[in-house]
Amino acid sequence: MKNRWIGYVAKRYVSRNRKNSPSVVFSILGIATGVLALIVIISVMNGFQLGFIESILEISSGHLRIEDFPLDDEAVNHIRSLAGISSALPFRETSVLMRGRSANPRGVLVRGLPPDALSLDPGLGNRLVMESGSFDLSSEDNIVLGSELSRHLSVYTGDLVSMLAVSGGGFLLDDEEDLYYHVTGIFHSGYYEYDLGWAFINIDRAARLASPEEKPVLLVKLEDRWQDQRIMTQVNNLLEDISASSWRDYNRSFFSALRTEKLMMFILVGLIFIVVGLNIFQSQRRTVLERREEIGMLRTLGASDTEVRLVFVLDGFIIGFCGAITGMITGLFIAFNISAFFTFLETLVNLFISMINKLAILFGADEAAFFSVFSPTIFYIKEIPSRIIPYEVMMICLFGLLSALAAAWFASGRVSRMRPAEVLRYE
Repeated sequence: MKNRWIGYVAKRYVSRNRKNSPSVVFSILGIATGVLALIVIISVMNGFQLGFIESILEISSGHLRIEDFPLDDEAVNHIRSLAGISSALPFRETSVLMRGRSANPRGVLVRGLPPDALSLDPGLGNRLVMESGSFDLSSEDNIVLGSELSRHLSVYTGDLVSMLAVSGGGFLLDDEEDLYYHVTGIFHSGYYEYDLGWAFINIDRAARLASPEEKPVLLVKLEDRWQDQRIMTQVNNLLEDISASSWRDYNRSFFSALRTEKLMMFILVGLIFIVVGLNIFQSQRRTVLERREEIGMLRTLGASDTEVRLVFVLDGFIIGFCGAITGMITGLFIAFNISAFFTFLETLVNLFISMINKLAILFGADEAAFFSVFSPTIFYIKEIPSRIIPYEVMMICLFGLLSALAAAWFASGRVSRMRPAEVLRYE
């Protein structure tokens, strides 16, 4: 109870500084800007990165892969019955040269799936958006192409494509019927590499195209992908002479690159807190010098060095807390409405550009191009994704608060070197 005066004095100092000096307001705005910027940038980066990761895991690699798996219903159903497994989908894949209406053939990865693949693996169906046609692999001469691949080959739903399977250094062509396929659907995954270089056919036809060395694979997806090690151990113990591999292993380099990219972005944007911390440090040092007589009076009345220092540290806490809360609320609002925010920004900038264009026409100059933050002609996206991870938001707010506390603590170090007698002698 005897230390309640510390909070009262700190609140008075902040209130008076806010009225008499803009440094407190600028410090709060600086913390808020840093927190806002980090939340928005990290949320958009999470949206892009998690979108890529989910595309890879849901379409290509799955959470576990079991090589050389016997494709009999009993073995597959046994795997599906394990706790924690959401789906198990057998497939075969091979590389082919594919040709459509255009003169240039293209190398394509063809994956053979069962006709009921989308019902066996709902996650795959959620990631593949059909632009035209349907995901129909009921017939062995049906094929489903990626949207960019169909544009490259100049084919549409209902057209024919031809392809040669590539095996080692040569081509596989045992039956002339394996040359031609009817395009029954065109999908869009949102991941450019898949839309340009992937196609799906019936798994029985894929078995004829594949070389003897290319064995079937069972693609396993989990309810929680972070439980991969536990379930992989169960699978390895269950099936002899068959080993399962985790998504962490065969995507290690790509995921490590994404993690490093996110860390570097966090560090670079987080440098704003150093600038704000220096501003708070200088502001608190000036406050200490301006209130020497008050500090001397408090020391004379019995306040210790630590108690007087806590007054200024509490000032820093109030500044950091107000800035972090303000930045968090604003940042979350923008992150949840990121598409509307960028649309507003584009509208505002384009309004300014249109005014410049009208003036340019009067003087005979060329018109300026209109502005787009993420132009579809440059970026392969239809909308700006945003993913908010709660613990990252809390870390950003805590980082902003700690930067203000650290600056206030070091700035108040001068208090411990003040002697009440020396201060009051000249006052």
